[in-house]
Amino acid sequence: MIIKPSVSVISSDRIEAGIELNIQAQHVLGAPDYMSVPDAYAYIPLINSHDHLIGNWLPRAGDNRPYPNSHIWVEDMKSAFSYHERNLFWVNDGSFDLLDPSALLLAKLGCYKNLFSGCGIVQDHAPVQQDAYYESFPIIVPPQFRQCHSVTLKNWWGGKDPVEEMALSKGLMPFIIHLGEGTDDVTKGEFVALKTMGLLRKNTLMIHGIAFTEAEIGEIAGIGASVCWCPSSNMYLIGETFNVESALRQGANVALGTDSTMSGGINIIAEFLMAKQIYPDLSTATLYKMATENAVQALMLDPKYGTLDPDNTANLLLIDRIDNDPFENLLHIEAENIRLLLVDGVPRFGDAEWVESYLVCGEDYTIFRTGKREKFVVGDPMELNDIIDERLGYHKDFPYLPF
Repeated sequence: MIIKPSVSVISSDRIEAGIELNIQAQHVLGAPDYMSVPDAYAYIPLINSHDHLIGNWLPRAGDNRPYPNSHIWVEDMKSAFSYHERNLFWVNDGSFDLLDPSALLLAKLGCYKNLFSGCGIVQDHAPVQQDAYYESFPIIVPPQFRQCHSVTLKNWWGGKDPVEEMALSKGLMPFIIHLGEGTDDVTKGEFVALKTMGLLRKNTLMIHGIAFTEAEIGEIAGIGASVCWCPSSNMYLIGETFNVESALRQGANVALGTDSTMSGGINIIAEFLMAKQIYPDLSTATLYKMATENAVQALMLDPKYGTLDPDNTANLLLIDRIDNDPFENLLHIEAENIRLLLVDGVPRFGDAEWVESYLVCGEDYTIFRTGKREKFVVGDPMELNDIIDERLGYHKDFPYLPF
């Protein structure tokens, strides 16, 4: 099947007008050989490099902001309304067994938060789970990583000693850790502590980095490690954020993440908007690169997830043309104007006509209306919301769900 959008964003530095995309989709039956979509732009699906899928409850927690470091917030969060309300549905017993049915439902909900904002991949920062966990989701949640919560709190939530976790990575998968999430002496000392443990390596992905100095950012760039920037969470909890200007100037690899909605933005597009608010001169093309090519590097993913491939398009984000600038157009992404989200050849979300006219496995999808459009989505996020409502005894609204 060939489709021809008005513009295709191949990468952050390559835009093609009027080219044809050779769609490699599964479950397609009776699709036309050729479709012209002149009022749509094509992209590679976005990548959220940092989320806590079980934490996408609302409202945000943190009554004593700004915090000198996030470790204080971790404890303070436990007294928040949203934390106690979530406990009515799922109580974290300390095991971090996320295949528990209630925990798994929350993690699926977090995936839909990402899916409805154009993400095809989200990295879940939690202790490594069984394969069945990663196979349960409507989009890709990479299973290949090792982790530590933070230098200061260690692996309180589960997992091995950080040195052992790094050894288990064998340098072939990312080692992910919160680092420098604050402005006090504790967080300012975490980068040195990481180096002392031998954990600053090319496969290290450091989340936040608010406390990093210019010299430390230079070291990160020099060794080829990565930082995931979560601007909304940083500004909400700490009131300051990572020095992105220094990172870009020194050539450090910066990816973009949302954190959970307990502290972060509502979705990846909210992070784009917050980033532009903090750094008005930061181009949207650069943000797009952070959420595509840079994310592939940071998460050590297959390069096919970083750039659009016109000859073999198994990964596609097709959205309405709202702004004439294809990159500025990204700032307007809402669930209603996503025409099609295709990930690994599987249609995950989009206009209902794709199911009604072209897709075989309609029973795998749910149809709903958002705005003036009928949409299909893989799985049934409305049922997840209904299960939560039944447990709580009232309706719980999640603003990232478009129904």
